[in-house]
Amino acid sequence: MDRQFSGRKSLSCLLDDDNIEDQSPSFHHLSQLQNRRLSCYTHFPLDASPLHPLSLDESLWTRTSISSSSHPSLLYCCISSLRHDGDLYSIAVSGDIVMTGSTSRRVHAWQSGDCHAIGYLQASSGEVRAMVAQGNMLFTSHKDHKIRVWSMRSHTCNNSTNNNFKPRKVTTLPNTNHFKNFVLRPSAPQNRFTCKPITPQHKDIISCMAYYHIEGILYTGSFDKTVKAWKLNERKCIDSFIAHSDNINDMVINQQNGYLFTCSSDGTVKMWLRIYGENSHALIKVLSFHAYPIYALALSNQNQSSSFLYSGSFDGCINFWEQEVSCQYNQGKRVLQGHQFAVLCLVAIENFVISGSEDATIRIWRRSLEDRKAGCAHECLTVLEGHRGPVRCLSAFSQKDKFVVSFLVFSASLDQTFKVWRVKLLQEMKSSSGEGEDDKERKKSVEIENGPVLSPSWVKRKLQSRSVNSV
Repeated sequence: MDRQFSGRKSLSCLLDDDNIEDQSPSFHHLSQLQNRRLSCYTHFPLDASPLHPLSLDESLWTRTSISSSSHPSLLYCCISSLRHDGDLYSIAVSGDIVMTGSTSRRVHAWQSGDCHAIGYLQASSGEVRAMVAQGNMLFTSHKDHKIRVWSMRSHTCNNSTNNNFKPRKVTTLPNTNHFKNFVLRPSAPQNRFTCKPITPQHKDIISCMAYYHIEGILYTGSFDKTVKAWKLNERKCIDSFIAHSDNINDMVINQQNGYLFTCSSDGTVKMWLRIYGENSHALIKVLSFHAYPIYALALSNQNQSSSFLYSGSFDGCINFWEQEVSCQYNQGKRVLQGHQFAVLCLVAIENFVISGSEDATIRIWRRSLEDRKAGCAHECLTVLEGHRGPVRCLSAFSQKDKFVVSFLVFSASLDQTFKVWRVKLLQEMKSSSGEGEDDKERKKSVEIENGPVLSPSWVKRKLQSRSVNSV
């Protein structure tokens, strides 16, 4: 990727249209309409209540309450809890730098270890709904329905400070030249399947992004129901297609074969592939027809020929598919249950899956591949509690040695807090005896007793809305 950008000096010499004022005066009206329809995805009618500061108990290592003798010893602690002045929408990790996007025009940067502020990126438009970090590049989406590309080369080193953290904006997509070239063309480019012109900009909120590093293509999904593909070395939109019949909420891409997965509020997960030698994309398979909106996707690559796709939906369930040798994904009857309300975000690391939910909890699941004939089994290792509102976005990275699997989990909630969790999984010998019914009942009772602290009136409204939707 560095080669693609460094080889073209024109990227750093583009006309910057960051001084243009907001050109979507109807944004707030559109946002309010979406909030009414997807209250569990954006803003929730939470009762106003003061947030308590980080207590001493939260700063101590806590042994998970649902672990048993059949599980390795798992420890976790909240090492940092920061209060933000607005809603947090996105998190991205680049090296040892963690960036958070919110309603403001600034993307704040933090040191991942102790989470102290080291600087920020300044844009002319706020509401950074999606971010993707790839190498030394950062991609951000904004309220003006545009994407900004930032270069952090030589600025994301260890022990960064406010003085040397000075990322440079490379370009804005679509940029001014893009619009000029689009207007001056004798005929606008068209999609080969729909024969509709490819417009150079999304018409609504850009909710998700994914970067395919082999081809240098950035994919963006929007509430306007379309997916756009951006060829970065050409600085243009090469394809745009209507992917769903409702808001596109998340997307992931398999870096090994180029398969693009999208999920939507229409209750479907779709699988796309770029046609060889062309810019157009074809629908390969519809993986899920669900009665509820699907909000989150995560992809875990086990090896070159095996991967797992996870989706989180409104009903609190996590569905997953396993890739076969033919690169087809089959599901069968595979559902992870545990969350009380909608699953809003997912992260997959090796054989771990981390889920954030509207019930204000974060669950860590482990995938076991010991008995492939019996099917892929998952177990919930622990429930991280501390947020007092729906967990909106997650990010994580792992550190592994001979005896301990350790990873940091970054979470942002609609309670306007940003938390950093450290999780340690000790490599202990498992007990040969299976888990009995008494252990299962004990786990279930412990989970219910240790539920998160939520506003009773908010929970009541949520349960009422669920009963109305189920009618």
